[in-house]
Amino acid sequence: MGGKNMINSEDGSDLKPLIDSDKVEDDMCGCGQSAFCSPKRGLHRYVMLIFMCFLSFGSYFCYDNPAALQSTIQRIMDVDTEQFELLYSLYSWPNVALSILGGFLLDRVFGIRWGAIIFASIIFVGQIIFALGAQFNSFLIMEIGRFVFGLGGENLAVAQNAYAVSWFKGRELNMAFGLQLSFARMGSTVNMLTLESTYNAVSFDKDYQRLAFALFTGVMYCLFSLFCAFVLSYFDKRRSRILNLDATNTGEVVRLRDIKDFPLSLWLLFIICVTYYVAIFPFISLGTVFFVDKFEMSSSSAHFVNSLVYLISLGASFLLGIMTDKTGLNLFWVIISIFGTLVAHGMLAFTWITPYASMVLMGVMYSLLACALWPMVALVVPEHQLGTAYGLMQAIQNLGLAIISMIAGIIVDTKGYLVLEVFFCANLCVALFCTVVLYIVDSGKGGLLNFTAKEREAHLESLSNVSSAPKENTVETYTRSPRITPRTASELRGRYLSTIGVYPTPDHDGLGRLLPLSCPHQLK
Repeated sequence: MGGKNMINSEDGSDLKPLIDSDKVEDDMCGCGQSAFCSPKRGLHRYVMLIFMCFLSFGSYFCYDNPAALQSTIQRIMDVDTEQFELLYSLYSWPNVALSILGGFLLDRVFGIRWGAIIFASIIFVGQIIFALGAQFNSFLIMEIGRFVFGLGGENLAVAQNAYAVSWFKGRELNMAFGLQLSFARMGSTVNMLTLESTYNAVSFDKDYQRLAFALFTGVMYCLFSLFCAFVLSYFDKRRSRILNLDATNTGEVVRLRDIKDFPLSLWLLFIICVTYYVAIFPFISLGTVFFVDKFEMSSSSAHFVNSLVYLISLGASFLLGIMTDKTGLNLFWVIISIFGTLVAHGMLAFTWITPYASMVLMGVMYSLLACALWPMVALVVPEHQLGTAYGLMQAIQNLGLAIISMIAGIIVDTKGYLVLEVFFCANLCVALFCTVVLYIVDSGKGGLLNFTAKEREAHLESLSNVSSAPKENTVETYTRSPRITPRTASELRGRYLSTIGVYPTPDHDGLGRLLPLSCPHQLK
C-alpha cells in the first residue's frame, strides 16, 4: 500500500518514499497547516499572487520614467526628441535577442527561481545607473542604464508568468494573468502621476540633482520587486517540496529551424502585433508634451491624460479577458480593437475633442487587443513550435519598438506631432488590413480563430474524443515514454504564453489537463 507515494530503489529490492515525510511534517505543522501557510489551500496561493503581481511593479514603474519627465530630461540634458527616444530604443534592442534566448536562460541555465532573482537584480542595477547618470549630469550614463535595465525587463515578465502558470494553472490562470497585467499597469500609472510631482517637491542647487532624486524613487520600487523575487523563490521551493512538484524545466527548446514551417496566419499575427503596439508605446512616451502643445493643458493634466491608457487597463484587462473567454470571436475583437485605436488617434490628430475621450477609448481598445491577440498564436502552430513562435513574436515586437521609437523622435523634431499622428494611423491601417487578410485565410481553413466559445468547445470535444485513449499513469511510464505532440486546440491554448507554460507529457486526458502523478510541474 502507499505505492502512490513510493518508487522503486535502484536495486529494485524495496520501495523508498518519493518525498521526505519528516521534512513535509515540519512544514505542515503549526502555521503550516493553516489556510494562510498551506500550499494546498487557496488563501496561500492568493497571498503568493500578491507577490507575483508586485514582482514586475518596479520594472513597469521605471519603464516610463522618461515619458513622465520628457520635457525635464530634454531641458536638463540638452537633448532633442530623437536623442530622448533613444532611452526607449536602448531598452528594446537587447530584447530583440533576449526574447528568444530568455526562455533558454530561465529553463536551462538559471531556473525560474534564480532567474527571477537575477533579472530583478539586473533591473535594480540598471535603474541605479540610470539615476546616477542624472546625478552626474551625463546623458551617456543614463543611456547605459536604460540598456542594462532592458536586459532584465522582458525576462522578468517571463519568470513572473511562469510562477502564475505553476500556481494557478487551470480555471484560475486567466484571473492570475489579468491581475498581473493590472498591477503592472498600476506601476506605469503611479509613475505617470507621481514622478514629476516628486521632481517638483524637492529643492537642490542643480536641476539635475532634483532629476536624480526623482529617478532614485524608481530604485526603491525595483528593490521591493527584488524582495518579492526572494519571497517567491522561498515559498515556491517549499511548495515543491511539500507537494512533490518538479519545477526545474519545461523540456521545451526554441528551434530557429521551425521558422520555415510557420504558416501564413502566424506571420500575419506578427505583423499585426508590431504595427499595433508601435502606435501605442512610442505615442505614450511622447504624449505629455503633445497634450501640452496642442490642447494647452497644464503639465499635471497632461500627465494624467497620458496615463489613461494604463489606468483604464487596470480593470479593463481583467474584465475583457473574462469576456473574450466567454464569447470567443478572437479575430472579431482584434478588428474592433485596431479600428477603435485608429479612431482614437484620428480624433487626437484632426479634432480638438477633449483628449480624455480619445485616451479612454485607446485604453479600452489596447486592453481588448491584448486579451484577444496573444492567445491566437497557440491555435495556429503545433505545440512543439510554440516556444519559437512566441519568442519570435516578442523579438519582432521589440525590434519594431526600437526602430519606430527613433523614427518617432525624428518626425517630431523635423515635422511635428501632426505628422507623427498620421504615421501612427498608417501603422494601424496596416494592422487592420492584415487582420482582414487573416480573417480570410482563417475562414478558408475552417474559421477556428473566430469561433465562438461554444463552437470552439464543441470542436475541441470532437477532437478529444478521437484522440483520447487510456494511458498507463505511473512514474515509470512518465520517465520512459517518448514525448508526443498534443493535437487539439485546447492543448495548444493550454500553452498560453508557452515560453513560460506547463509542458504536457504523454500522460494527459486529451483536453490539456495535466494528471497529478505523471506530470509534475515543469516550468520555463
